[in-house]
Amino acid sequence: MTIDDLVAGIGVGRPSLYSVLGDKRAIFLRALRAYAEAKGARAAQTLFSPTTVRDSLAGFVRHAVESATEEGQAPGYLLLCVAPLVDDAEVRKFLKDTVAGGMALVERRFYDAISTGEVPSDFPVSARASQFLDLSRGLTMRAQMGMTRKTLLKDAEEAADLVLLPRRGNAAPEC
Repeated sequence: MTIDDLVAGIGVGRPSLYSVLGDKRAIFLRALRAYAEAKGARAAQTLFSPTTVRDSLAGFVRHAVESATEEGQAPGYLLLCVAPLVDDAEVRKFLKDTVAGGMALVERRFYDAISTGEVPSDFPVSARASQFLDLSRGLTMRAQMGMTRKTLLKDAEEAADLVLLPRRGNAAPEC
């Protein structure tokens, strides 16, 4: 979509666009919020679907992969690539709040899994929520670099399994 498409679609001239939507910064913030709300709502719905925690996590990362590889759609560049480079306090705060909100949702799902006995009571909720979101963002980044959907969906399933592995304490990793 171009600016010309936008002004034609809303029936205003180019000079009137900013009077309708605000300056470039305001337009960017509105677009960022709308994008995050739409993507985030679908991801949260998947995370809290009435399935096992493992299936919920797999659904969440599958959603991330499918969104990032959807034909004709921008593969998540706005939140992961563009917005973090914008030197604006309000954009940085929005991104920080968005990450914290996502973290809180995943933590809540893990606490629900503890209460139903799906994971042990000593499950490292915060650490695993952070790792899980990092894995999800990593899959999205790999999609942006051209990795195939099929490969990413396979890796998404494995990410859900990986995050739920039991704690190993301070044992050295096996080689």
